[in-house]
Amino acid sequence: MRLAGPSTLAYTAYHLHKATCLRTCTRRPLSTSLRRNSHTETPAEELGEYDFGTYDVILPAQPFVWGVSHIKPRAVLPHIPRPPYARGRGDGREIHNQPVLGHRRIKLGDQDEAKLRGSARLAKDVLNYAGSLVKIGVTTEYIDAQVHDMIVAHGAYPSPLLYQGYPKSCCTSVNNVVTHGIPDDRPLQEGDIVNIDITVYKDGFHGDTSRTFLVGDVDQKGQELVQVTDDALEAGITACGPGRPFNGIGRAIFEIIKHRDFSVSTQFTGHGIGEDFHRPPWILHHPNEEPGLMSPGHCFTIEPCIVQGSQPNAWIFPDGWTASTENCARSAQAEHMVLITDTGAEVLTR
Repeated sequence: MRLAGPSTLAYTAYHLHKATCLRTCTRRPLSTSLRRNSHTETPAEELGEYDFGTYDVILPAQPFVWGVSHIKPRAVLPHIPRPPYARGRGDGREIHNQPVLGHRRIKLGDQDEAKLRGSARLAKDVLNYAGSLVKIGVTTEYIDAQVHDMIVAHGAYPSPLLYQGYPKSCCTSVNNVVTHGIPDDRPLQEGDIVNIDITVYKDGFHGDTSRTFLVGDVDQKGQELVQVTDDALEAGITACGPGRPFNGIGRAIFEIIKHRDFSVSTQFTGHGIGEDFHRPPWILHHPNEEPGLMSPGHCFTIEPCIVQGSQPNAWIFPDGWTASTENCARSAQAEHMVLITDTGAEVLTR
């Protein structure tokens, strides 16, 4: 997952004020009403009239703690190869000092392709295992610990760990958290939806995938959100193939949601992947006119974040990572790695 733009301190502070005001009324199921016959041009969700369903709203813990320096990263045995950014300070300087890379492609039929496929396969297996742990009362901190142990047991490195200082081995985004949620000690509750984002680094290549899971009995609106998100991902995949435009992915995703009460985040993108965690091409999930055609050897992620209602904007918690919808609407995400071949497109994390 790649963040498409930084947040400012003033922007975050404004939303922290909103979060403080909301806390007394939203640490409970959120259920609002929609007046569908209203003729106002103001989006219903801005007026607090949109029925997003019943669920627990996730807000920053109080008192607010800035950054993640207080979170201790899990240890990785020294014999396990690490990506370049995890070999030094782990504060992001290594990433910013690296040159910007072009559309590097995998040589099909080469050993690099085999390594890439192996990393993608491990990421898929870890995600399936993580999903089996999703139950009422289980904490995302526990899921992160189990994910970490499985990855290192396979001689691989959890790619998120120390990436620009990120302190955990996976991302867990619950309900209104769009992406980059940091695993913590909050038990999963009946009716939650949780996205688990897994990336592994093995044999010099990254494998990246995610899925949104249901916790217990999720309301109909939450179930529909997760299903539409899966459908949007599949639509994006069908737009892939040699000689096809990258911007066709965003158009295909939009076709799935345009007549529904959902929108797609424009703040977060898919990305090229391989020896680098993130590199071009950047995959936009909304209608766009970006140039570029897919060629054999291109490998990238498609990972749309679909949001309830028509206001998908997100703000960043004080931890500097967790992105929440501004209006507390739920968001779901699904992600696959796609490799362009000579004859089509192959999903490596299926």
